[in-house]
Amino acid sequence: MRIHYLQHVSFENPGSILEWAESHRFPVTATLLYKNEALPELNEFDWLIVMGGPMNIDEESDYPWLKAEKQFLKKAIDSGKVVIGMCLGSQLIAAVIGGKVVQNTQKEIGWFPITFSEKAKALPLFAFFPENPMVFHWHGDTFIDLPAEAVMIAASKACQNQAFIYKKRVFGFQFHLENNGSIINDLIKNCSDEMIPGDYVQSPEAVLAHPEYITQDNRWMAAFLNQLQQLTENGII
Repeated sequence: MRIHYLQHVSFENPGSILEWAESHRFPVTATLLYKNEALPELNEFDWLIVMGGPMNIDEESDYPWLKAEKQFLKKAIDSGKVVIGMCLGSQLIAAVIGGKVVQNTQKEIGWFPITFSEKAKALPLFAFFPENPMVFHWHGDTFIDLPAEAVMIAASKACQNQAFIYKKRVFGFQFHLENNGSIINDLIKNCSDEMIPGDYVQSPEAVLAHPEYITQDNRWMAAFLNQLQQLTENGII
């Protein structure tokens, strides 16, 4: 199985997903969009991972590659690829399948629990999660008005639309299970201006105080990927 990922800034890579791929000896390739690298052909990969970033999905004047990326995402989704979007990645997916991306009522930065829907809990992909898992957030926008084929599967107090599944093979997550300690430190270093105190914005000290959360999130990420691999290889999705 060949994995390709799209990276928007130097400090947000797939983190623990890369470790999972290496442990399975899956080849991994990347397009570093912030370096204006070329997008691959669809026949060059099986799974596509779309990473986060501090930009908005509509900032095409500042990030011209966003336009081509959206077109590429639509082609990948329409061709039946497995596509997984994290934060900005989930918002880009939401836009290309016909949803909207808007400013959320609250910024959500730090460690906050989410709640999975009963439908999600019944799926092998998410059945192993505990009630109200603590996950990492760094976002101010959210997706709304998704098409009927998209199923919303998670929420938090600050953001009602935290995750969705589209046509069984496309996944959008506002939160980050893949982030390791290095990525979180780099987020704080590069985006600390966004950490304006609020009900759902933690301080750098609070964010860095729980390395055990990182370990657990990465385990959940691996468990999700293991389930997804089995389901796709067995032709179930």
